[in-house]
Amino acid sequence: MKNILFAAALSLPFGGVMAQNLPELNVYTYDSFVTDWGPGPKIKAAFEAECTCTLNFIAAGDGAALLSRLRLEGARSKADIALGLDNSLMEQARALGLFAPLAAPPQELNLPVAWQDDTFMPYDWGYLAFVYDNTRLQDVPDSFTALAASDLDIIIQDPRSSTPGLGLALWVKAAYGDQASGIWADLADNIVTVTKGWSEAYGMFLNGEADMVLSYTTSPAYHLIAEGDNSKSAAAFIEGHYLQIEVAAKLANSPESELADRFLAFITSDAFQSIIPETNWMYPVTDTPLPEGFASLITPKPVSGDLTPSATAKSAVVEEWVAALSQ
Repeated sequence: MKNILFAAALSLPFGGVMAQNLPELNVYTYDSFVTDWGPGPKIKAAFEAECTCTLNFIAAGDGAALLSRLRLEGARSKADIALGLDNSLMEQARALGLFAPLAAPPQELNLPVAWQDDTFMPYDWGYLAFVYDNTRLQDVPDSFTALAASDLDIIIQDPRSSTPGLGLALWVKAAYGDQASGIWADLADNIVTVTKGWSEAYGMFLNGEADMVLSYTTSPAYHLIAEGDNSKSAAAFIEGHYLQIEVAAKLANSPESELADRFLAFITSDAFQSIIPETNWMYPVTDTPLPEGFASLITPKPVSGDLTPSATAKSAVVEEWVAALSQ
């Protein structure tokens, strides 16, 4: 027995050293991605099963906060990959000069729009929408003007820190153009609070702190599939809905460049894409089959407008939003 225990004791440090010698891939992402109920844990297990590596997901706030962290860290960033930017932030992210081109372009994508970017790999997509409890709200607004004319309370996210929040500002701008600031002024008394990120906003809505919350057309699928609850719905707006495509990209200074390329290629595999619908509650970017509950979701039309605005255009929209809500 002593010999067995002694041998086991010797094996522990050795095993620890072996584990430490595995290459590590550091992926910056947003907070909800790494939660126990998010896609992070399952994707980590699936990729580690084939990479002989350690995959580290590092939460960095919401998507816009993630970009701010990368800008602050610059070439000194410990990230190998940024996962959680979206089409509204792509040009601003590209302008930082921190990202490397894809080793190979993605093949056979299933997106609502054509995709021909050489740096950013899409991994899921969805339409923004206001979600409500259909057992409490029967007179559902079908436009921003109808919402502004109502006495409903809403929770939204800050476009300076949140990709859904930025998408909302771009959505209103795309739908109303020069009249966008007036729409925001009319909506001001409906807004209960503006949160830094999606998780906080949605949690407040579920706690009954508002009638509606900015989220996605796919959010009701979570409640239906995971909870057996069909009380949540997304409001269809006649202006159309803003399309969000979430993306990942490799940092040019990554010391694990080849491993990072493997992960980006892994994104379009069935192993990755099959995890997305029932953990991130978004649409996969490939023809991966959808859970049955997705068939009950609204099918909105996309709002017209630039899906990849320049940094200048984005800043102008955010400044207009701040000015309108500060009055």
